[in-house]
Parts: sequence; structure tokens; C-alpha cells
Amino acid sequence: MPTLLQQPLRLLIDGQWVGCASGASMDVINPSTGEVLAQEALGGAAEIDQAVQAARRALEAGPWARMRPAERTRLLLKLADALEQHGDELALLETLNTGKPLKVARMFDVGHAAECLRYNAGWATKLNGETRAVSLPGDWHAYTLREPVGVVGLIVPWNVPLAMAVSKIAPALAAGCTVVLKPAELTPLTALRLGELMVAVGFPPGVVNIVTGLGTEAGQALVAHPGVDKVSFTGSTAVGKAILASAAGNLKRVALELGGKSPVFIFPDADLDRAIDAAARGIFSNTGQVCAAGSRLFVHRSVAERVVEGVAQRARQLRVAPGLVADAEIGPVISARQRERVMAYVASGRAEGAEVVAGGEALDGAGYFIQPTVLVNTTPAMRVVREEIFGPVLCVQQFDDDSLEQLAARGNDTDFGLSSSIWTRDLRTAHQMVRRLKAGNVRVNAAAALDFAMPFGGYKQSGWGRENGREGVEAYTELKSVAIDLN
Repeated sequence: MPTLLQQPLRLLIDGQWVGCASGASMDVINPSTGEVLAQEALGGAAEIDQAVQAARRALEAGPWARMRPAERTRLLLKLADALEQHGDELALLETLNTGKPLKVARMFDVGHAAECLRYNAGWATKLNGETRAVSLPGDWHAYTLREPVGVVGLIVPWNVPLAMAVSKIAPALAAGCTVVLKPAELTPLTALRLGELMVAVGFPPGVVNIVTGLGTEAGQALVAHPGVDKVSFTGSTAVGKAILASAAGNLKRVALELGGKSPVFIFPDADLDRAIDAAARGIFSNTGQVCAAGSRLFVHRSVAERVVEGVAQRARQLRVAPGLVADAEIGPVISARQRERVMAYVASGRAEGAEVVAGGEALDGAGYFIQPTVLVNTTPAMRVVREEIFGPVLCVQQFDDDSLEQLAARGNDTDFGLSSSIWTRDLRTAHQMVRRLKAGNVRVNAAAALDFAMPFGGYKQSGWGRENGREGVEAYTELKSVAIDLN
């Protein structure tokens, strides 16, 4: 059993592990079994205030304020090495807390987090302004500066808790900010272990603070706190809208990576074997609990039978089991509430005329397991097609020889615009669809294309701003213009 689970879970504030003043706690549940793993401290407004003040001191008066960019780089690289050295422990904690297969947690979640740190570490020494040629009369020296935006509140979801925490912490620290992290209340374990490793490798007190607690209490207090200069949130669109309202007090900067209802287009000339495999993985990976999941499949009528059967067969063959089972391919959804929500969507689809060709049932026994599900005969007006389910449910629609403009319009017929995928060998089709789709991320003939050099974010109600790449680091800076009259 990991050491973290053999002691009370506490909060990291100003370099110290502390309890919360109220003494309130909640159970941390293993979704594969329904068993209690630990008791999580429920921090609130008082603890958030302490954490924000600690972050402010570290930003303005502590060692972090004087630390050179190269020193920030070295600390981030040391943390990446520490994650890899403790990778088996972190993967086990992630699997216990989320239910995902252990091999996935080890290869993707831990590996992704370590590489994220290394990528962003390089940016600490490469953030710069530039000189500008201005047209003012006389002789001028004009230039821009990039400075840390300040104290940043980071709020992360429960689907990939370690990777998401690191994906926000790394660019913020590279830019010179200090942070207060609020993990999802359902999945605090790897965030707390990450905090222990950050203390161990030498991050100064107050640079990273971690306050666990409820979104309605700790999260709300963090968003509304006047000492926070920016909030970066990943989660549901509904909560994102609430954050915007709460952030109005001091007009703090806000970055939002929200929901999706991403379309996948399979044309008749596509490599169907690859497309079928990608379509299945795109919706069933992580039990469908992925914001960019390809949940709407548009397939040409001439190949629809083969594609649907291929995806349905894959759904039936997937090994649904607790994450610690060696051959598990899909774990549970995160909670009993989430299972009820997903199954309500499946029932809604059936009631509105959709046909289930694979899955469609919750599994009996311990844990919160759902069969990977494929629905056909779906229509644009159905709730299962319009709303984000966040579960392993694929909605299939067919198309004939529609114009690319008409087909893209069907893909764009959603409140979201996070991701999309196109399968065709025709370059003309691919390029024209890319230009027409209203999505922040478009993949062509690729199952996945996540790379830290590529900005990630969405159009419409899928969010504000971008993460990853130069843009993701610069999002944690303010741009200052300087003009010096040399006359």
C-alpha cells in the first residue's frame, strides 16, 4: 500500500503539510470496488486564503522572486526525474483513485506528466519580448517585456488528475508564477503525492500550494479570491460559466478548457481498419471520460455496415475490469453518480429511437462499470447527440454524397468545438474539411495527436484560451510595452 494512504491526507500550504481548521473530511473512493481508500481533508475559504497569501509572498519576496530562469528549468527537470523514479507508486495511486488500467496509468498518465515537465522546463529560459520599430517623431527605444501574470489558481478534473495537474503547474512555473492547486475532490491522491515530490526536490515554500476540498467551497473561494491574478480551469462547461461570473470581482484572467462533443468523419476511401480502431479507441479510452472523445461518428453509407460492426465488435471484446486486473482494458466510470448519469443518457437515446448494437448496460457487482456502448439510428435532435455524456457511448450517423460544406455543417451543429477527426486518403477532402470545421483541434488519419508543442483548446463553449506550446506558457504572462524617449 502506498505510504500516502497510510497517513492522514493533509493540505500543502507554504511548504508545510497542515490539516484544515474545520476538521471536515470526505471519503476517497476506489471506483473499481466502492471501497474507501482514505479520508480527504476538506479545505475551505480559510485555507484558500492562507495558500494565496503564501503564494503571494513567494512571488514577491521569497526565493522564487529572485530565481533565474535557468534555475526554474533545473527544478522542473528534477521534478520530471522524480516522477519517473516514483512512477510505479504514482501509477498505483492513479489506478486506485480513478479505476483506469494500471498499465495505462504507468505509460500515459505518469509518462505524459514527466514529458510535460521537460517540455515546459525549456520555455523558462526562452520567454522574451522584442524590440519594436515605432513611428513616433524623434528617436525612441521601444520594446516589450513578458512578466509572470502573478498568483494563479489551478482547478483540475478527475478524469486524468496527475497529467492535468502537471499540465497546468508546469507552464505556470516556467513563466515564473506561483500557484494554488485545487484537485478534484474525487481524485486528490496523485496531486498530494506530487506535492510531496515538489517539496523533496527543492521548490521553495509557497511556490506550489495544494488545497483539497469541494468545488463549491474551496474551488469557489479560490476563483473569487481577490489575491488570485488568474484562474485556469478544466472541467464542465456549466462550471466554466460559473467561474466567469465569480472571477469578475478583480477581473482576473481566466483560461477554460471545457467540454466537447467531437465529430469523427470516415469517408469511403479511408483506411477502414485504422479508422475503425481509432474510432473505437477515441470513444472508449479512459471509459469515455475524455473531453476530446470522438463521441459522434459520421460514416459514409457505403461503408457504414463494415465500420459500425467493426467498432461494435471492438466494444464487445474490450475487457471491462478493475484497473489492477492485468488484462483490464477499460475501468469503471468515476462514481455511482456518474454511472447513473451515463445510463440515463443511454435510456434517453433508446426512448428517442436510437438502437443499441453493442453494450448499453451497467455491470452488476462492485464498482461502477458500464459496457462500452454503440448507438445507431441517432439524429441531431437527440440528447445523446447534443449533450456531453462523458462516458463510453458512441452515437453513429450516416451520410451520403453530401457536399463537404453540408457535412461540415452537420459536424459543427453543436454548442462545442474542441476536437474533430477526419479519415480519408483524398487531400482535397481533408484540407477542405479542416478549413470548415469549427474546432480547436483537427486530426487527419490519426488516432491521437497530442504533443506538447501543439496548442490545445476549443471553439465556442469548449472554452477560452489554449494550453501547450508557446501559447500555453505565454498565457501565464502579462505583456508590457516600454517606450524610452532618447531625444
